[in-house]
Amino acid sequence: MPKNVSDEGGGIAQILKLLGDPTRLTIIKLLQHRECCVCELVEIFEVSQPAISQHLRKLKDAGLLKERKAGQWVHYAWNPESRHHALIADIMDHVPAQDQEFKALEEQGITPNCC
Repeated sequence: MPKNVSDEGGGIAQILKLLGDPTRLTIIKLLQHRECCVCELVEIFEVSQPAISQHLRKLKDAGLLKERKAGQWVHYAWNPESRHHALIADIMDHVPAQDQEFKALEEQGITPNCC
């Protein structure tokens, strides 16, 4: 009898399930290029801070993100030490670039030092 895929492969099925959400997939693509503050992601996605925080928590709990606290603000980055880094990198090669999102933030006067 075959083994359940979710039991094998170090949780690959769970990672793919996490990335099945378009918001989380886009967050990873954005963080592939640079660290972002939660407030930047709120502006990009035009959703509430608690909604973005839930997505970030799920990604961080899976080991895909790392965080850096600066006062009351939390900055997130892609975790290159994740055991799933190679898989995520391969997937990101198929996700459209999100550079326009950073340009839009700059035009609005929101920069990485906004916090």
